Amino acid sequence: MTSKSLTKPMATYVHTRRVGSLLFVAGQGSRDPVTNAYAGVTRDSMGLVTAHDIAAQTAAVLANVERALKAEGLSRADLVDVTVFLTDMGEFQAMNEVWNEFFAATPAPTRTTVAVVRLPGDNFVEMKAIAAFPT
Repeated sequence: MTSKSLTKPMATYVHTRRVGSLLFVAGQGSRDPVTNAYAGVTRDSMGLVTAHDIAAQTAAVLANVERALKAEGLSRADLVDVTVFLTDMGEFQAMNEVWNEFFAATPAPTRTTVAVVRLPGDNFVEMKAIAAFPT
């Protein structure tokens, strides 16, 4: 499914796909669904990214994951597994702090964090997820 409350996909794919009682959420970046701007980036006069705030990006990514879940009638409490792609493991702690705050009142899902060289657009963190519909 693709929802107007989510960012436009960067290729031909859907944001979510339900298979049985599971919902698969495609990789979500930090783009704002209204402005299409990437969260937490600083640009120079040429428009090139000169710095980024991984905490701001992580919060935006988690908000996008939550929007995808909400579009399917689910919430963060329904997440069972998340894969985090991070371009700099030196930012693991800052990403983790935002993650911990996001799941402070909800049991956290299982998680794997993978270091990658680059992500599409001006993303420095991306997350894909699996959620389960209540049975």
